[in-house]
Amino acid sequence: MKGYRKILIAVNGSKDALTQGLKLAQDEKCWVTVVKVIPPNDGDLDLTGIRNIGDAINGGATKEMSEVGEIAKKERMTVKTRLEEGRVCEKIVEVAEDERCDLIIMGSERKSWFSRVFGENIVEKVIDLAPCPVLVVGA
Repeated sequence: MKGYRKILIAVNGSKDALTQGLKLAQDEKCWVTVVKVIPPNDGDLDLTGIRNIGDAINGGATKEMSEVGEIAKKERMTVKTRLEEGRVCEKIVEVAEDERCDLIIMGSERKSWFSRVFGENIVEKVIDLAPCPVLVVGA
């Protein structure tokens, strides 16, 4: 391949980008950072009946990052994980710049026709803003 040194894998609930990214990282023998971005919490919370406030606020992202660690361990890979809060596309690019990554790997978005027409396309925005190539893994 190209000889990447650092790869950023952006996870969004799908394991496709993670597994493909880890395979590439093994082939390239490079460092891996995995990032999960949760949207900012704007507004009041109604926490009636909520047992785990942390999971309610971050949408289970902590659990997902724990699963990332388990998958990496099974693949005999050491990864750095980052859980960030903010606008998803901007945070992915910010982490890629901060970690000085050579490649960003992310999954394609599965959206309804309404979201495709009126919603924000995170993949396209990351491609436009990224300081490095972006590999999009489709399902």
